[in-house]
Amino acid sequence: MADVYHHGITVTESKTASRLIATIATACIGLVVTAPAADAAAFPLDKPVLIDETPGHIDMTNALAKIGATGTGAKVLAAIAATVRTPVVVVRVAPGADAAATSTAVVGTSNAGVRTGLQALLAAEAQTGIRPRILAAPGLETQAVTEALAVVAGRVRAMAYARAIGADLTTLAAYRAGFTQRELMLLYPDLKVTDAAGAIVPSFAAAHAVAMRALIDQTQGWHKTLSNVPIPAVVSTTFDVPFDLQDPAADANRLNADEITTVVRLNGDLRFWGSRTCSTDADFYFESATRTAHIVADTIANGLIWAIDKPLTPSLAQDIVALCNAKFRAMKQAGELLGAEAWFDPTRNPVADLKAGKLSIRYKYTPVPPLEHLHLSQEVTDEFLADFATLAAA
Repeated sequence: MADVYHHGITVTESKTASRLIATIATACIGLVVTAPAADAAAFPLDKPVLIDETPGHIDMTNALAKIGATGTGAKVLAAIAATVRTPVVVVRVAPGADAAATSTAVVGTSNAGVRTGLQALLAAEAQTGIRPRILAAPGLETQAVTEALAVVAGRVRAMAYARAIGADLTTLAAYRAGFTQRELMLLYPDLKVTDAAGAIVPSFAAAHAVAMRALIDQTQGWHKTLSNVPIPAVVSTTFDVPFDLQDPAADANRLNADEITTVVRLNGDLRFWGSRTCSTDADFYFESATRTAHIVADTIANGLIWAIDKPLTPSLAQDIVALCNAKFRAMKQAGELLGAEAWFDPTRNPVADLKAGKLSIRYKYTPVPPLEHLHLSQEVTDEFLADFATLAAA
């Protein structure tokens, strides 16, 4: 086309997609279960299987039909199905000849790239496209299983939920003292539900905990702890835990003091009660603080993949800082953070590092703590009787 003479200005309009950092998906459950009678094609041993309502995956209805009635799988999936619809990654293991052998199978191994048991959850994202952020092995918890569960949770930046083992407050506290991981929350006691035949039967607390964690993520946000939300489809607990909202000596409060989350009945509903992890670091005492650390780290990192291998110019550094701060403002406005800030620190970026293609951006944030203790001051006074005679006469 020949050039057209134009004595003036030509404006060409184009569209540029703006970059935004999206928060990672958080309501994704990862499980290890036993299910000897499962359909082996649907649930092969030691392979992560994604249960999802989207096309191309097995949905929860079919999963319940194919998991089989024996083992822990059916009870666990039923508890989740009664509470929430969310992606669930299931690893099925074969039960051993005894409890110790089953525990070993659940812990799993990693050998020449082949992973089994809990270790298979490390490969879940590669095989299913989903990274589990809420982990459990309900009904299979031994100390060894719970230790391995916490390690796997730390590696994939997830929270793990497991039953605390003990017959009384003293042994429960001693068991809890054996763990220090911020990614682990211990639970006591188990729950009871009504089964398909109408009988009241035990149900694993950890199964309901992961379901509630996913539900709270969907309805209130990942920054809200598991505590004090009604649990649907449960009728009672397997052991009584005395509770009084104003009594620090009640068993429920003593369990919480030992960083064990319990279950209480409040306003007619059963609720998990307690927000603490097994961390010995005060910055991560609360479940919400640990999840905030995981979610902020992965959200920011994933949101900046586009910048890798771009020419390292001052404007690239400025763009990264601006994008981080825009996301932090959005998270603060949503109530997910109390505050956060990213910046370029010249002292962390010497010429030698920049020449080598290395850029360091710093950021800080403050997670939102839960209100764990509300102190109300009640005072008796006669001041409201002062004008009694006047008001009565009127």
